[in-house]
Amino acid sequence: MSCNANQNDSKNLSGNENEIHPKLILTKKGVEEIRSHLGKLPLFDASLEKVKQEVDQEIELGIQVPIPKDYSGGYTHERHKRNFLMIQKAGVLYQILQDDKYGNYVKDMLFAYAKMYPTLPIHPKPRSYARGKLFWQCLNDSNWLVYASQGYDCIYNFLSEEERSVLENDLFKPFADYISIQNPQFFNRVHNHSTWGNAAVGMIALVMNDDALLDRALYGIKNAALASNAKDNDGGFIKNKEGKAGYFANLEEPFSPDGYYTEGPYYQRYAMYPFLIFAEALQNVKPEYEVFKFKNNVLLNSIDALLQLTDADGEFFPINDGQKGMSYYSRELVTAVDVAYAYGGNNSGLLSIAEKQQKVTLDDAGLAVALAIKDGKATLFDKKSVNLSDGSKGDEGGVGILRYGEEDLTLVFKYAAQGLSHGHYDKLSFSLFEKGEEVLQDYGLARYVNVEQKGGGNYLKENKTWAKQTIAHNTVIQDEISHFQGKYEIGSKHHSELHFFNADNSDVQLISAKENNAYPGSKMHRTLAVVKDEKYTKPYVLDVFRITSDQPHQFDLPYYYFGQPISMNFDVNTSSSIQPLGSKNGYQHLWLEATGQGATTSQFTWLNHNKFYTISSNTSKQDELLFARIGANDPNFNLRNDPGFIIRRKNVKQTVFATVIESHGTYSPVSEFSVSATSNIKKVQVVYDSEEYTVVQITNVENEVKTLIISNRDTNNQTKHSLKVNNKEFSWVGPFYFK
Repeated sequence: MSCNANQNDSKNLSGNENEIHPKLILTKKGVEEIRSHLGKLPLFDASLEKVKQEVDQEIELGIQVPIPKDYSGGYTHERHKRNFLMIQKAGVLYQILQDDKYGNYVKDMLFAYAKMYPTLPIHPKPRSYARGKLFWQCLNDSNWLVYASQGYDCIYNFLSEEERSVLENDLFKPFADYISIQNPQFFNRVHNHSTWGNAAVGMIALVMNDDALLDRALYGIKNAALASNAKDNDGGFIKNKEGKAGYFANLEEPFSPDGYYTEGPYYQRYAMYPFLIFAEALQNVKPEYEVFKFKNNVLLNSIDALLQLTDADGEFFPINDGQKGMSYYSRELVTAVDVAYAYGGNNSGLLSIAEKQQKVTLDDAGLAVALAIKDGKATLFDKKSVNLSDGSKGDEGGVGILRYGEEDLTLVFKYAAQGLSHGHYDKLSFSLFEKGEEVLQDYGLARYVNVEQKGGGNYLKENKTWAKQTIAHNTVIQDEISHFQGKYEIGSKHHSELHFFNADNSDVQLISAKENNAYPGSKMHRTLAVVKDEKYTKPYVLDVFRITSDQPHQFDLPYYYFGQPISMNFDVNTSSSIQPLGSKNGYQHLWLEATGQGATTSQFTWLNHNKFYTISSNTSKQDELLFARIGANDPNFNLRNDPGFIIRRKNVKQTVFATVIESHGTYSPVSEFSVSATSNIKKVQVVYDSEEYTVVQITNVENEVKTLIISNRDTNNQTKHSLKVNNKEFSWVGPFYFK
């Protein structure tokens, strides 16, 4: 007898609408509409064919459910990961294609797990603070259940009542209890880990109509006994200071009203899948929760924010723990774009992202996107200069993005909160991109995800000793000590403050922020401007970093670049043997390759991707200019050997670093010609500095002067200012002057 979805939709319903399956992501109505459009929607049809080929190959290989033993990247880990993806995909194929072989494949796979799970011990690898059973951490077990829930929903009516009873009692309910009740330190917190756990328990609850499980997923475990000082493997506190837990707490706390996720875009991307897939399921099964309206549509806002946090190639800016190369081509963002379009008012700009992704989800949302693209509704997604607040109320700093042109130049400025356990100690840091290429980099994380040879694919010890430390970022370090002493307990209490953001004029865009807690007794204020001037071939960046302290200190300002040094206007001393720059706080991982002494305006030019770049900075003979390279004290070669240029200023209480970063020319290895290979900057000077104002002047090679005046206190856009500098009167309105 054929057991297709149409013949079984009315089976075991008992007159309850909620017994109709599928109902989570795919719906009965959606399946019918998808079938009616098969062969008529190129993007959907291509996505379907690709998934079909993938699942068919897995069916040929047969079902493999090995006893778990490996970390990430190992055979058993990757096999179980592959299995949960196939459970979901095969379930979808069963619904759409009405072919029993896919229903049987999901059924047989789930029963193989149901046979193994009751006697399965805790995973043998001991590294995680919350060990799973199928995987080394409960996080991955939750991944499994999020996907398996969807597969089970798709074949629910393909199974007999007795078969469903076996799966639910031997597999799904014990599984949900294990990652929640038996691991409250994993489940009952505000973190991307718990988001996966909440979604996993909630989605299987919706399939099984289990209200108790659903309540646990939405609001956490009541009266969970968690120590207030307990930490996870990354050093972050487990218990929320207000005791909040559950899916809605994870929607409320980590997201700002702008949709910025405090852990950064890499983990926002990872968490978006459970956030959105559970939201879809709730919308379809329990619409009374109005989840997409929660916190003023924060889920939908977050997708726009996440897309804004990408470079010209669609790769996420590596803020906090972030692996470079992760992009909106990931499966999570395919889901996010489709969901945002279907549930967020049909924003046509999202369709252009979907066209680049060249795939859609095989569900109701994916169908809506494919239909709209076929009808020619796609428009260009509007990437723009934007300031994204951090904190649940939007009052804990943020991340600013300044863009010029079609992403000709993109500056990313971080003045955010700590970012939970995945945060770095890098207040007022920035990175710079030109058409998707890194000019000045943020290192990102120290990890090779799912590469078993590198620490089991997990975080390497160098993530704490290097990547999180302040010296790994383009920001000021005092006395070779990281911000907040590199301690999460201190850093999590503080955030930087926005001074002003102005992107009204695309030719002069600025962002300014202050940090008063990174070092006791010291205050830092950084202003960054992206400027387009007709006298320069490309936009340039003006960086003004002001520090005041109650005691003299040493201040280091590094710039991590890529490529080959070309020239500098100061003498450089090298040694026949190189030594680490320091002994701790990340300095132990930097080789000191050469030193120089500052000029009045020190200039350093390098070549990367056949483009010339120059840093021009106000310095003096007392300043040290250091050329360093990452990789010291790294016996397992875990770190990239990237170069850095450091401006060191010693024994000062108050100082201003003023620097211009300039992209100014090209080199052709074919014609062997260079164009505009030298800087257009002659001088960078701080001509005035007080508690009220800081004045920086840039003089180009034609002796033309540009002046930036920053109001250090008053940021009111209506305030009138006047200042006399070197016998010249300046008058303006608002927090800055530039002309």
